[in-house]
Amino acid sequence: MTTKYETGAALKQSLLMKLEKLELTYTQGQRSIEVLKGASADLMTGEAVALVGPSGAGKSTLLHIIGLLDRPHFGKVVLEGRDCVELNDGERTLLRRSTIGFVYQFHQLLPEFTAIENVVIPQLIRGVSRSDATARANELLTSLGLEERGIHRPAELSGGEQQRVAIARAVANRPKILLADEPTGNLDPQTADRVFEQLLGLVRTTGLCAIMATHNMDIAQRMDRILRLEDGKLIEVSKKAL
Repeated sequence: MTTKYETGAALKQSLLMKLEKLELTYTQGQRSIEVLKGASADLMTGEAVALVGPSGAGKSTLLHIIGLLDRPHFGKVVLEGRDCVELNDGERTLLRRSTIGFVYQFHQLLPEFTAIENVVIPQLIRGVSRSDATARANELLTSLGLEERGIHRPAELSGGEQQRVAIARAVANRPKILLADEPTGNLDPQTADRVFEQLLGLVRTTGLCAIMATHNMDIAQRMDRILRLEDGKLIEVSKKAL
């Protein structure tokens, strides 16, 4: 299926983040497991990148490093010319809050709050006024086809609606990077397609860089680039090879 959003954003692209020779090793008992072995890649503004690879390859770990939640044992994560590995925890938290949005397979919405409130809360944490945060939340929910669902709590929403609220929450603070870890993996094919289309629309209209870990090869084919995490390294894969 083709998407209504053309491959490659119309917005001018520029280098946003550079991953340089990332290495990470886990220790289990007396056994060492090398997860990343020199993974490198350039990530551009306004592009959608599929991150593929077998289960256990380290895709979620890599997303956590890109999202400044974890640190590599070696290598650099350079965001707009700044090596984030060298920053202290407080600096990384502030940068993550303003620059990076996260969407997970399970939406992780706050169940006691409405859809609007779930999108408002991260903005309040950043210091946005409640009126501006509410206006932004309404704007995003409307753009995602949820204008009539804002007053509903997560339990009153379908799986696809919950995931779209999670996307709205992730981009509420206008991040430059959106990290999505199997965001459609828990949805039926038709709902997954709709959620993906709307996520891709945000990339195209805002200049976001979106990196999506996925096992869905149809979705991967419809993104701008495909990076395979294989034997601890990132390899750019031709769509024809899938």
